[in-house]
Amino acid sequence: MKKNMGAVQRAIWVVAGLALIAWALLGKGDYSWIGWIGIVPLATGAVGWCAINAILGINTCKNC
Repeated sequence: MKKNMGAVQRAIWVVAGLALIAWALLGKGDYSWIGWIGIVPLATGAVGWCAINAILGINTCKNC
């Protein structure tokens, strides 16, 4: 897979993923389990390839 995410987009996705996972671990509400969805943006940011970008034909990576 060719990377299609730039550094800023990757950082945003990683931070969002970590925030959701933190909500899953530390949240006390009935819906805190939804935070485990944060694994997806965390992995996407770590890998540097986003399926949404690929479908829409977007490439925010300047060096790719």
